[in-house]
Amino acid sequence: MNFDLTNALFGLAGGILIGLSAALLLLANGRIAGISGIAGSLIALKLPAAWTESLLFLAGLVAAPALYALVVAPPAITITTSLPLLIAGGVLVGIGSRLGSGCTSGHGVCGMSRLSKRSILATLTFMAVAIIVVTVSRHLIAG
Repeated sequence: MNFDLTNALFGLAGGILIGLSAALLLLANGRIAGISGIAGSLIALKLPAAWTESLLFLAGLVAAPALYALVVAPPAITITTSLPLLIAGGVLVGIGSRLGSGCTSGHGVCGMSRLSKRSILATLTFMAVAIIVVTVSRHLIAG
């Protein structure tokens, strides 16, 4: 495995931007930048201002990589699993987000930065489960 300084710097810059955007949303609006909560608020909120804010936040999540792809050639992505398995994975992530009262971004980025015990426990749990699932699926099932 070779270390690529350029990619490391892009990762660092991306992490800084994610942290900065989460901090700005919390400071400016008093809202935590958990994506599942913001997406869920599009359905639950009846106030036009809050609905618009959530919609614009999610639009920015889609627009940013699209704009980046106009400047830099996007990486080649190869999906090696079936569509039903991808759908099942998405459904399970959605269920886990509801059961865990938040998603990876809400707990992992925003909750841990606020030293929330619940978010630290949630992050440790989903990271441990991810490690177990990858280990089982790649080394025990796949051979």
